[in-house]
Amino acid sequence: MKWIKTWALLAAGLLLAPLASAQGAGKENAIEGLQVARQGNEIAVRIDLREPLAELPASFAIAAPAKIALDFPSTVNALGKNSQIINEGDLRSVNVVQVGERTRMVLNLIQKMNYKTRLDGRALYLTLSPLTSMVDSVAAKNTRFAEERLFAGRHAIRDLMFRRGKDGEGRVLVELSDAGTGIDIRQQGSNLVVDFAKTSLPEHLQRKLDVADFATPVMSVESRANGDNVRLVIAPKGLWEHNAYQSDNQFVIEVRRIQEDPNKLVQGSTVGYQGPRVSINYQNGDVRALLRLMAEELGLNAVISETVSGTTTLVLKDVPADQVIDIIFQQKGLDMRKKGNIVMIAPRDEIATREKLDFEAKQQISELEPLKMEQFILNYQKATDVARLLAGLPPLPPSGAAAGAGATTTPTPPVTPGVASATQRILSKRGSAVADPQSNLLFVNDIPSKLEEIRTFIKAIDVGARQVMIEARVVEAHDAFNKELGMRLGLINSRPVRIGGTGSTYIAGGEMKPAVSATSTTPGTPATLVQNPMVGVNLPMKVENTGRVGSFALSLFNASVTRILNLELAALESDGGGKIISSPRVITANNVKAKIEDGTEVPYVTTQNSGGTITRTISFKPAKLSLEATPQITPEGTVRMALIVKKEEPDWTRSVEGNPPIKSSIVETNVVVENGGTVVIGGVFITNNESKTDKVPFLGDLPFLGWAFKYKYDKGERRELLVFITPRIISDKMQVD
Repeated sequence: MKWIKTWALLAAGLLLAPLASAQGAGKENAIEGLQVARQGNEIAVRIDLREPLAELPASFAIAAPAKIALDFPSTVNALGKNSQIINEGDLRSVNVVQVGERTRMVLNLIQKMNYKTRLDGRALYLTLSPLTSMVDSVAAKNTRFAEERLFAGRHAIRDLMFRRGKDGEGRVLVELSDAGTGIDIRQQGSNLVVDFAKTSLPEHLQRKLDVADFATPVMSVESRANGDNVRLVIAPKGLWEHNAYQSDNQFVIEVRRIQEDPNKLVQGSTVGYQGPRVSINYQNGDVRALLRLMAEELGLNAVISETVSGTTTLVLKDVPADQVIDIIFQQKGLDMRKKGNIVMIAPRDEIATREKLDFEAKQQISELEPLKMEQFILNYQKATDVARLLAGLPPLPPSGAAAGAGATTTPTPPVTPGVASATQRILSKRGSAVADPQSNLLFVNDIPSKLEEIRTFIKAIDVGARQVMIEARVVEAHDAFNKELGMRLGLINSRPVRIGGTGSTYIAGGEMKPAVSATSTTPGTPATLVQNPMVGVNLPMKVENTGRVGSFALSLFNASVTRILNLELAALESDGGGKIISSPRVITANNVKAKIEDGTEVPYVTTQNSGGTITRTISFKPAKLSLEATPQITPEGTVRMALIVKKEEPDWTRSVEGNPPIKSSIVETNVVVENGGTVVIGGVFITNNESKTDKVPFLGDLPFLGWAFKYKYDKGERRELLVFITPRIISDKMQVD
C-alpha cells in the first residue's frame, strides 16, 4: 500500500517543489510578461509576474550547451506561447515550459555567461554579463580537437586501420598527410562522429569496416567523403567512452567499454565526478525539489521517498551535478539504490531497514521452500569430488578414492561456532548431494535458487584441463687435462761388488740386490745369468708401465766392466673433453605437478657396535636425474612453470670406506616462457686445478740439474651444467601447438 500511495503522489505531481510564494499555499502565481534589453555588454531580462515573489526562484546554469534555468513553483505560464526568439547579444531564445503547477524558464545562450537575479515588486530582473575569467572563457567555448593550420597542399588521409588494444578497447588509427589537419569529434546519437576539415579521402579507403569479430565495443567503422571534408562514423555498442590523441601525422581514437558501477550516478572509467557542470543559487529551498532538478539534469529515473524532507542552501559554481547530489546525501543522511535504470533515494536508516527485511524474508522463504532434485552429468570432474566441494569438504586424495560402483552420500560437515571452516559450503542447510562413481552422475537435492548457483558452479569447473608437454635438455660439458713429468736414474752392474767381504753390492742413494744369480732347474743345463737393475734415483710418472708413457732414455755404459748408467726422462700430457646430454620430457595437465626420474640407488653400509655386537645396516640413497614441473597456462598463451631439475651421480673415486659421495646439481626456479620457446634456467660452472711436486731433498732444489731429481704433476678440470626448458601447449586434439 505504501508504494501504491507513492506512485499516486507522483502521478499527482507532488514531487514538484512546494516553494512558498507571495500568494500563500493556496494561491497560484503566473508569468505575464517578458522583456529583454541590451545595456552595453550586458543583457537585462525583466520577467513580470501576477503577484510578487517572497524569495528568488531556484536557478542553475549549464556550460555545454550554455543555458540558464529558472524554476517558479506554484506558477503558470500566462504568456500565451512556450518559446520566444530573442537574438539579443549572446541570448538566442527563451523557452517556458509548464508542468503541473511548476513553470521552468530556460534561457538558451550562445556561450556561457554570468547572471544575477533581484526582485523589484512584481518583477524579477535577470542580468547577463560576459565571462571575465580567461579559464571560464576557454571552458565555455566548444573547441575542436585540433584546429586547422596552414598547409601548402590539401590535407589528405593516407591510411585507415583498426586494432584491438591490450585491454579490449577498439583503436582506430588514421594516418594523415600532415599534422595540421583540423579534427572535430562529437557524439551523435549512439555513434561517434569524427570530421576532418578540408581533407581528401582516397577511393579505396571509402568503405565500411565490420569489426565485430575483434570483441571490442566497436561494431563498425565507416569512412566517407562529406563535401570538402572527410567523415568517420564509429558505431559502438553498450556503455562506452572514448579518448583521442594525436602524435605527429597519426591520429588515434580509442573506444573502451565501461563497467557499470551501481554506486555511481554517472558511469565512466575516470575517477571522480563526471556529470555536467552546473551553477546553483539555491536559498533555503526544499531538498526534494533540488534532488529532482539534479536528477533531471543527469537524465535519471529517480524515485524519491516521502521521508526525504528539509531545506538546504547551496551557492555553487561550475560543480558536477553528481557531486551536488553527493553533497546533499552527506548533509541529509540520504543514500540511494540503483535497480536497472531507476534510482531510489531515501534516508540511510530506511534503506538499511528495508534491505534487512528483504533478507529476512528471503531466508524464511528458503527455509520453507520445497526442495527439488536435479541431475548433473559430469564430463571431466569426478562426481565424488564435486559432491564434497558442494558440502564444504576438501576433495579426497587419490589414494583414498573409494572403490566400487555404489552410490555415496556426502555428509554435511560439522559446523563449530566461532571456528571458520577451511572451505565454503555451497549447498543450503537443507541441501544434500549424492554421487555415483560408476556413471559419474551427481544428484543434488536443494531449493531452486541454490540449484541455479550450483549449476553455474559446475559449469565453471567441469571443463577439460589443457595439457602441456615439458621437454628438458640437460647438457653437462667437461674438459680435463693432466701434465706429468718425472726422471729415472739407474745403474746396471753385472758384477758383484763386495764390501768388507760380505758379498753384498752397494750403490749410493739406492737399495742394492744381488747382482747375479745363477739358477738351473734341469740337470746338465748351465746356469742362467740374471741381472737385476739397481735403481739409484727413481721418480718416474705414476702411470708407469701402462703403455701411455712418453719417455726419452739416455744410457752410458762401459763394456769392459759391464756397467750401464741409465737416465730416462718420462713425460705425459693428456687432454679430455666430453658432453653428456639428457633429454627428459613429461606431459601433464594445467596446474598439475608432474615428475620424471631416471637413475639408480647407491647402497650405503653403516656399522654400529652395541655391547660387543656389531650390526651392519644397508641403506640406499638415490642418484638420479629428475625433472619436476608444475605448469600454468596464462591467458596470453604463455606458460608459467615451477621447475626443479636434479642431476645426481655417485663419485666412486672419492669413496669413504666403500661408500661414495653423491655429486648433485640442482636448479629450482619459477619462469614464464612463451609457447614453444626455450629458456636456459641454470648454468653451473666448476673449475678445479691441482698441482703436485715430488723431489729428492736438496738434490731436487738444484738449478737445472734439480729436474733430474723431481716429479711434477699438474691436473685441471672444468665442468659446466646447462638446463634448457621448452614447454609446448597441447591442443584438445592432442596436437602440439
